[in-house]
Amino acid sequence: MNHIATKQFSVLSDHMAVYQFLLDIFSMDRREGVPAPFWEYALASSWMDKSYLHRCRVWKDGEKIVGFCFYENPVTDVYFSLRPGYEDLAPEMVEYAEKCMPRIDGRQRLVLVGNQKELRRAVDAAGYIQRDGYESFVYDCGKPLDYPLPAGFRFTKPGGVDVAKAMECCWKGFDHEEEEGPWNGEFESGCALVNAPHATPEHHIAVMNQTGEYVCYAGMWWAPENKLAYLEPLCTVPEYRRQGLAAAALSELYRRLRPLGAAYMTGGGNPFYQKIGYGPGISWAYLEKE
Repeated sequence: MNHIATKQFSVLSDHMAVYQFLLDIFSMDRREGVPAPFWEYALASSWMDKSYLHRCRVWKDGEKIVGFCFYENPVTDVYFSLRPGYEDLAPEMVEYAEKCMPRIDGRQRLVLVGNQKELRRAVDAAGYIQRDGYESFVYDCGKPLDYPLPAGFRFTKPGGVDVAKAMECCWKGFDHEEEEGPWNGEFESGCALVNAPHATPEHHIAVMNQTGEYVCYAGMWWAPENKLAYLEPLCTVPEYRRQGLAAAALSELYRRLRPLGAAYMTGGGNPFYQKIGYGPGISWAYLEKE
């Protein structure tokens, strides 16, 4: 494809076009790559190393983006998104990833999502072997999700999540307190997330105990163009786990997003999602060279 041009990704000039590209090519079986919120959530998060963003590459046909090679976390995990009709670019994208994307201590993995057949053929031809993988579950909003909130707890109102309280809940809910000590009150990273260009903090939800403390938190990135309710993050404070709070929070998100047109709600790879009714999900394959 001699008419295809490439450019290195610039967050200041390219992000909005890349986000629209990911919206345009979205499919539920992920045959073209990850959904748009996956990329923006990482880009707006404090845990993503931004120092290698110039290594990410965009492929363009005129002004139209047709391919994107990028990393998330860690920087050595490389992802691909490819517009239908441009499958011949797959070998070139894999070659670029191997030669130019971050490699630390000799380590690099290519990550294929869902049904990326052409990229899988290109990766196999380049000598990569699948070393690991998992499945993330997805909820079909065509069926009801209705787990009750236990007595003594209440939900935040729509648009009523307090960023500082949410960040404290995440610190405890992802076990940082046990591993790194008490939360230090720093919530600027949360402010950056809710101010991302396509963030939808009005749809975030928290479960509060009787004193108003957040004990379960669920972030929601609503992508109406794709009818996708993208869940990120979800956590429960350790002493409040196994009480049904997360299932109740997801049920409330379902009740709020379904009337807006949500067809699917994402989850993770934890068996918890399958237990509450999430269906077969999306495969994630991690491939490496010998």
